[in-house]
Amino acid sequence: METLRVTTMEQLKACFEVRFDVFVDEQQVPAHLEMDEKDESPDACHHFLIMDGETPIATARWYEYQPSTAKLQRVAVRKAYRGQSLGKKLILSMEQQASELGCQFAILDAQVQAEGFYSQLGYKVISEEPFYDAGILHVRMKKSL
Repeated sequence: METLRVTTMEQLKACFEVRFDVFVDEQQVPAHLEMDEKDESPDACHHFLIMDGETPIATARWYEYQPSTAKLQRVAVRKAYRGQSLGKKLILSMEQQASELGCQFAILDAQVQAEGFYSQLGYKVISEEPFYDAGILHVRMKKSL
């Protein structure tokens, strides 16, 4: 399973399929909160996609949040494919690209239940308290690239 850097609308729509499956259907995030201006085209943000044959199974995106700081977002792996290190694969791919493009740090807003996963990848909590985003408790985390 290869990690693709999304370059076409077809690939981008496959990312949305995964995100809606995980965030809207599974986690009950309101659909209108799932999409934003960074989803308008493959060029609006750096999107990544993992396919299993013709089936989109995992996705994530990042953008330059502040000078030299990448913000990683929308990390989603379909339930049937969890436990195969696909989330880690996505994070490492985004970190590599962000570093190649001059970013020195990566930040992300992790769901509290995923804090341990990100900690294992070198992220440290920087928010003073957990906060709600789309009705789900999160912490902000940061890592040097």
